[in-house]
Amino acid sequence: MKITITELDAGTRLDKLLVQLLPGLGRAGAKRLFSEGRVRVHGVGKSGAGRRAAKGDVAAAGEVLEVDVDPAEASGAATPDPDVPLSVVLERDDLVVVNKPAGMPTAPLDPGERGTLANALVARYPEMAHIGFSPREPGLCHRLDTETSGLVLAARTAAAFAALGAGLKEGRLDKRYLLICQIGDLPEMGSIEVPLAPHPKDKKRVYPCIHPRDVARYAPRPAATMYKRVRQAGLWELVEARAPRALRHQIRAHFASVGHPLAGDVLYGGPQVEGLTRHALHAHYIGWGGSDVVPAFVVTSPLPVDMAALVGEA
Repeated sequence: MKITITELDAGTRLDKLLVQLLPGLGRAGAKRLFSEGRVRVHGVGKSGAGRRAAKGDVAAAGEVLEVDVDPAEASGAATPDPDVPLSVVLERDDLVVVNKPAGMPTAPLDPGERGTLANALVARYPEMAHIGFSPREPGLCHRLDTETSGLVLAARTAAAFAALGAGLKEGRLDKRYLLICQIGDLPEMGSIEVPLAPHPKDKKRVYPCIHPRDVARYAPRPAATMYKRVRQAGLWELVEARAPRALRHQIRAHFASVGHPLAGDVLYGGPQVEGLTRHALHAHYIGWGGSDVVPAFVVTSPLPVDMAALVGEA
């Protein structure tokens, strides 16, 4: 792939320019291209192999960038990977619901990345490649954190994706989660309404803005989590939570904000638990009341073994 530097692009660092021109790459993908010597610069009016570019080089008008990248990698599209196991719970002509294990990313972060749920979906259902929020999220109506297990909904048609996406925004897609936290003063049922913002010091976390000062400073997004206790067992309680329009890490951050971080959720101050290698959160229920485009369905997923062992279900 060859790119001629224009007057408008002149003066821009080459790595930033690649991300602008090939947004599917992302910063990590662009960095890798430079480190692997896959970006070369040809001076104005010069022929030959050109010189190897460094990510900090500045673009000059008239120069030509030669980038060794295939179109799929440049677009950031999820690469079909039939070797990734896929647990299908519901399969219809318009959609599928799959059970994602803890430890599997929902979608790739870097171009060419494999082993994610998206790679498995587009391998099994190639029609999803042109459906979704972006090429790296084929058909996916929502996502789960890598260490969260449970149900994920994906559309097989553009019409279904549009209908389910609208339903998600309007709170008509019923998603429920099971979590485990330590027994304490958490009421038997209630709601947590704390706005969330990107953490000012740690990109891995979100920041619950409890104090009005933080709300003014960080301009957080509104977030509400409703919950009810399912049962208690020993040191732990099993809780069902609902977050119709869940933000990133919403349930984890919300329960931490009220002093009940999830078991195993070290990132948010949760206790380490022997035999549990991730945070105790499982997406166990998805329900859709139906529409003219997408018929109704309800799908459930049992508590995984590692979580069940904490509350006496193993």
